Amino acid sequence: MQIKAAAMTAALLALLTGEAFAHFGMVIPSENIVTPEKKDITVDASFSHPFEMIGMDMVKPKQFYMLSGKEKTDLLPQLKESKVMEHQAWKTDITIKRPGVYSLVMEPQPYWEPAEDLSIIHYTKTIIAAFGDDQGWDEPAGIATEIVPMTRPFGNYAGNSFTGKVLLNGKPVPGAEVEVELYNKDKKFKAPSDYHVAQLVKADENGVFTFTCPQPGWWGFAALNEADYKLKNPAGEEKGVELGAVLWIYLDEYKKSN
Repeated sequence: MQIKAAAMTAALLALLTGEAFAHFGMVIPSENIVTPEKKDITVDASFSHPFEMIGMDMVKPKQFYMLSGKEKTDLLPQLKESKVMEHQAWKTDITIKRPGVYSLVMEPQPYWEPAEDLSIIHYTKTIIAAFGDDQGWDEPAGIATEIVPMTRPFGNYAGNSFTGKVLLNGKPVPGAEVEVELYNKDKKFKAPSDYHVAQLVKADENGVFTFTCPQPGWWGFAALNEADYKLKNPAGEEKGVELGAVLWIYLDEYKKSN
């Protein structure tokens, strides 16, 4: 209930100030399909408002790693501080050497949001495919909360519908609300109203949702739920925690043949 009350307060502030408050953890690789010609990728990790292109400083994540099947590679030691949207972010370079489907997963440090009177933890992932392999993309990563794809999360066109399942502690979340935003990287688009910045779709009784992405580019899906524990705010007070299950997918545009 505290999360809902805080969300209502944030929404009221958005109406009064014209600002939107949709935060997204972001894990964005330079390529989501790895080929022999493009096997070296750069991955940017940040915490931002992707459509509005408003950044926020993010301290070094608590965890950052790559999963492929049962193999887990710790990427945290090789993260380097960088800038995304002119704010503190992190990046690393990765060379993919073998065929497979790879999940890049970030668990950030809790972010205190005074406007919502709570801490935010967005468990964020994206999934890339390498050298033609397409097995295992629908397997959970086993994190506290996540969106498991039910549509293959790569090799898709703009205009396709994407379906995912929201999990919290490994179990589906009936009626989960999922915020959806386009990474408006070149500020190509302008929202006609605050309602258009973050789209909203509700999952069914099995935690399954579907959304049609109208434009090419990176699309973020964030399912927000209240944690069953509290964290102290900077003043030492016990406050609620928003857990975000965030997934990023890339949609390509159709290209005409020569």
